[in-house]
Amino acid sequence: MAEKISNMKALVAYQEGAVVSKEIIKKPTGTVTLFAFDQGQGLSEHTAPFDALVQILDGEAEITLGGEPHLLKEGEMIIMPRGKPHALKAVKRFKMMLVMIRS
Repeated sequence: MAEKISNMKALVAYQEGAVVSKEIIKKPTGTVTLFAFDQGQGLSEHTAPFDALVQILDGEAEITLGGEPHLLKEGEMIIMPRGKPHALKAVKRFKMMLVMIRS
């Protein structure tokens, strides 16, 4: 992969009534994906077999982790341990970076 300077917020755009994703890095050991959620959009509760880190790049999200809601704003992050149920909801439209660690 070539070196490149990018503004993460600019790499993924909001779309009305939708969730948009863009994979930035995909390796056997993990992935980095950017998401843009329109207000009211979200992901229902699920689990993942890998540890994950979510950083809010813009806006405001409610991330429920193990049944406990957390309100995150731009610049904040949360670590989601593998196997722990989690869900996301756009309180305001938001962009996030998801880093999944597979090993």
